[in-house]
Amino acid sequence: MIQVTDLHKSFLDKNGDRLVILNGASFSIANGEMVSIIGASGTGKSTLLHLLGGLDLPDSGKIHIDGQELSGLKGDALATFRNKKVGFVFQFHHLLPEFTALENAAMPAMIMGMSQKKATELAAEYLNMVGLSHRTTHRPAELSGGEQQRVAIARALINKPSVLLADEPTGNLDQKNAEIILDLFFDVQAKTGITLVLVTHDSQIAAKTNRVMELIDGNLS
Repeated sequence: MIQVTDLHKSFLDKNGDRLVILNGASFSIANGEMVSIIGASGTGKSTLLHLLGGLDLPDSGKIHIDGQELSGLKGDALATFRNKKVGFVFQFHHLLPEFTALENAAMPAMIMGMSQKKATELAAEYLNMVGLSHRTTHRPAELSGGEQQRVAIARALINKPSVLLADEPTGNLDQKNAEIILDLFFDVQAKTGITLVLVTHDSQIAAKTNRVMELIDGNLS
């Protein structure tokens, strides 16, 4: 499913010094596996997730998802791959404030060319899956933080991606809502068999996944 080989990534800091984030990282994640990535703040967990999702490019190395090498995709081809194969859920939901929950969830399907009618019908199904069938006409400002994150999950799933990447998805929630969202992730994974990669700083959350990988000094162990 996911195969990473000799991945390198670095940035220049404000002083012009090179900050190494990934230093030859190599690992694989099986189809349908739930994996968490942990590590201290600033070690590059989010950067790694962005690389896996094609939101950023490595300095060198290879990333294969479903047999497709990401470095071989450019422009529209990469955008299409991301929209079809990868679902993203971030700490901050990034919902469009002027659209309803239903319209936000339907957006990726319409971008893929699905008709508005079919996309909204499908979005309604996914909002029902995440327990928001009664909130479809509400805009983000009218939803709680936990409800907004549920909309983001429905949006991430609507194109039936192969991989779901979640970057600290409960980091902006109180404990009660965090537990609800985590239970929802695991329930969705059990129902769909999707490959789930979860970035977290919380070792208790990480322990609930099939496997834990720790990012230390640019490598995963």
